[in-house]
Amino acid sequence: MLPNWILEESVRRALAEDVGTGDLTTNSLVPVGARAEAVIYSKGAGVLAGLPVAARVFHMLDARIKVEEHISEGDLLKPGSIIARVEGPARGVLTGERTALNFLQRLSGIATATRQLVESIAGTRARLVDTRKTTPGLRALEKYAVRTGGGYNHRIGLYDGILIKDNHIKVAGGITRAISQARAAVPYIVKIEIEVESLEQLEEALAAGADLIMLDNMPPPLLRKAVALTGGRVPLEASGGITAGRIREVAETGVDFISVGAITHSAPALDISMDVGEIKKSFRESG
Repeated sequence: MLPNWILEESVRRALAEDVGTGDLTTNSLVPVGARAEAVIYSKGAGVLAGLPVAARVFHMLDARIKVEEHISEGDLLKPGSIIARVEGPARGVLTGERTALNFLQRLSGIATATRQLVESIAGTRARLVDTRKTTPGLRALEKYAVRTGGGYNHRIGLYDGILIKDNHIKVAGGITRAISQARAAVPYIVKIEIEVESLEQLEEALAAGADLIMLDNMPPPLLRKAVALTGGRVPLEASGGITAGRIREVAETGVDFISVGAITHSAPALDISMDVGEIKKSFRESG
């Protein structure tokens, strides 16, 4: 589930960006009292994500708009699948169309890309996780879409987990010093993950007491050696250059996690559209 404050903030920001002081086109052409009915449907195949966000778009524009959901979050879509029916004051329905569809297309695209990779590694011990390579301002929603697609979230931001990468190691003066300094700076319940690029660095990270270790850009044969060397002492995460074509091979090396930035930064939008039926111009709002 998405926290209500995230929904409110994300939708309010998106509407401010698109609508601004008003929808000039709709307000010029559509009478105040008109009502409209519309159908939101998929033109492609994929996984649905973002319907609560799309519904909030319409509700924020006009609380009288009703959104009847026909498919649940995480369900599979086929070309022609009816996602929802929207009914209410026509101005709000038309004004909210693009913003609602933008959320649906983007989040469903991420959920679809995630599901495809999750299915590719089914039967292995590996879990697919996301990264911080997200659209600025949309991270919470995009990570929600990853979960909807069956993936797992890595840290949400810099504030909720330690991941020591190559530049941190350089600044700290080495792997052992970096882990020691991090351990001394945070509460003991905070896990410390560190990135390594070789078996020698892996051995040093293990000796220094890392809680998790990221194996950066290691080919499968080296990953297998890393798994054997670690012997289950800490979870291992494979990362870097992992594509749909090689993720199964990576998963079969025995790593615990596989992080893929592409599921958020490069997922193609799912093709979703909205068609409005006849607008009933004779309707008059009371009050």
